[in-house]
Amino acid sequence: MSLRLFGTDGIRGIPGRYPLTSEMVRRVGYAAATVLRRRRGEPARARNGSLPGILMGRDPRASGLGLMRQLAQGMAKAGFAVLDAGIIPTAALAYLVPRRGALCGVMVSASHNPAEFNGIKFFAGEGFKLSLETEREIEDRLQDMPDPRGRPARLIADPAAERDYFDFLKSTFPVNLDLSGVRLAVDCANGSAYRVAPRLLRELGAEVFAIGCSPNGRNINRGCGALDIRALREEIRRRRCGCGAAFDGDADRVIFADEEGAPCDGDVLLSMAATDLQERRALPGGKIALTVMSNYGMIRFLEEGGIGAVQVPVGDRNVSEALDQEGLGLGGESSGHIIFRRFGPTGDGLLTALQILAILVRSGLPLSRFRKRFQNYPQVLRSIRVENQVPLEEMPRLRRCIRDCERRLHGDGRVLVRYSGTEPLIRILVEGPDRRSIRRISNEITETFLREIQAHVH
Repeated sequence: MSLRLFGTDGIRGIPGRYPLTSEMVRRVGYAAATVLRRRRGEPARARNGSLPGILMGRDPRASGLGLMRQLAQGMAKAGFAVLDAGIIPTAALAYLVPRRGALCGVMVSASHNPAEFNGIKFFAGEGFKLSLETEREIEDRLQDMPDPRGRPARLIADPAAERDYFDFLKSTFPVNLDLSGVRLAVDCANGSAYRVAPRLLRELGAEVFAIGCSPNGRNINRGCGALDIRALREEIRRRRCGCGAAFDGDADRVIFADEEGAPCDGDVLLSMAATDLQERRALPGGKIALTVMSNYGMIRFLEEGGIGAVQVPVGDRNVSEALDQEGLGLGGESSGHIIFRRFGPTGDGLLTALQILAILVRSGLPLSRFRKRFQNYPQVLRSIRVENQVPLEEMPRLRRCIRDCERRLHGDGRVLVRYSGTEPLIRILVEGPDRRSIRRISNEITETFLREIQAHVH
């Protein structure tokens, strides 16, 4: 029987509860280290030349350091030393892993989730997230494994980690441009970007008004950041900024707001980046990779401009795989998780912000002009908490309801029902040209799901 630890983005939960109990985290550390060593062969060495090295980072959650130590204890039992990169964005860890010659990278973060959650994300030695096959092998390795508890493991500090990542980010901004004269609001979500983002943007010449830069371990993503841009919008208006950028807790995604305070999600940012690359003849394949969450309005805008779209299931790993399979250079999600393959292996909110700001500087246009280039289809998205995630294929009434609702949209819209891979939620998305109609459809699907899930529970 599978443990099913891994979701769409690593292992998530509340520390102290399964799957993030102390024993399980130690076991995960031991299992991952042994599986990855076997897959890679002879592992790399740590900086001191003694034991093989694994690079680890975290966001500022109060539970982060404890989870790191538990992971390191399991990894030490497998013969590995752990390099501690400290509080850094997830993308920084992905960038640094191959440059440190580490066997793998481990990010302790629950990304956009509330502070009481935490998580474990693994990166292979090349900086990419682990394949599904590798994750399954780690889960299989955990079956009946004893607790690898031993003496507390020592974390070897890597004091240059943030500086090296900072220098890399600066190198991605066009050398012939700067941000002089740009008034910019930045919300760091009391998360991993709270030091590096304001400093980076100021060094490039922007006048930066930073909020969400006072992490205390309990306030990450709370009323701030990419999932709640109300504070950012208010700061833009108050400071009369040209635009603003909001990151999530581990800074792997970014959402902008324009000079009017209107939100500019990942679809807007992807449309900007795609058309800019196309105009500069730097869009491989003439296509980009999107998830099924991207709005039809944006997809039609791209198609009218001669840009194709490859759509994949939700998750940045799916986007990354599509980029490789299709030979593409750009992909991402409406959540603001965007991959510029030319620069890195995974989504990077800071890097994305720099590329968007470069487009604005080159064009001389306000962000609102880009936001208004296409009209989104109305959407109704509901997130319902559900502890017992009954497989959708085992819910025939729900499946019939979804098929019927899709027929009523006559091909001009869509229905997407899926369990979250990072939270105990089911998400019900309905999209179409008429808001009243899609609201009725959303209500119908929601009621059908609740009745059928209740029947399964009892």
